[in-house]
Amino acid sequence: METTTTHVAFAGVRQIAAGTLGEVLPVLKQRFDADNSDMVLVFEVDTGRQVDFDLRGSLADVLARALPQKGPGRPRLGVISREVSLLPRHWEWLEAQSSGISGTLRRLIEKDAKHQPEKERARRIQAALSRFLLSMAGDRPNYEEVCRALFAGDTARIETLVQKWPKDIREYTVEQAREAAQAEASS
Repeated sequence: METTTTHVAFAGVRQIAAGTLGEVLPVLKQRFDADNSDMVLVFEVDTGRQVDFDLRGSLADVLARALPQKGPGRPRLGVISREVSLLPRHWEWLEAQSSGISGTLRRLIEKDAKHQPEKERARRIQAALSRFLLSMAGDRPNYEEVCRALFAGDTARIETLVQKWPKDIREYTVEQAREAAQAEASS
C-alpha cells in the first residue's frame, strides 16, 4: 500500500499551494525565485508537521533534494529502516517470535490499525490539525477553545469560533475538523 504525502503551504495567512510535493514545490520555487525573503510555511497534511525545503538551484535540484531517496531497508516495498527503543524484556519476547522482530512488529501494527481504523484516522487528523493550529493560529482569538472543540468533535462550535480568522486559515481548519468528525462518526 503506497500513500502519497500531501502538503499545504501558507504565505502569511494565505494558502498558496496544496497537494503532493510535485504540485507544491514548483509554486514554492517560483515564489522563492521572485522574492527569496518571502516567508512561507509548509505543513504535511497528515501529520501537521512544518517542513522546510532548500529552494536553491533549479526546480529539478529542488525536487531531487525533497523527494524521498532510496536508502536502507527495502525501497521497492516502501520499507524504511529506523531505530526503535524497547526494554530488554520486549526485545527478548520479539526475538522469540517465529516471524522475526520486524515481521512481528508489522503484524502487531497492522492488527491494531485494523481494530478501529476510522477512530485512529480521526485521532491522526485531530493531532495534525492541532499542530497546524499552534503554528498558524496560536495567537488568534479563540485558539484554545477551537482546540477543545476539535478534540470534542464539535465542528459546529469550531465554525462559530473561527468566524473572524483569516479566510484561508478558517477554511482549512473547518475542512480538516469536518474530516476528523466524519472519520469519528464512521467508527
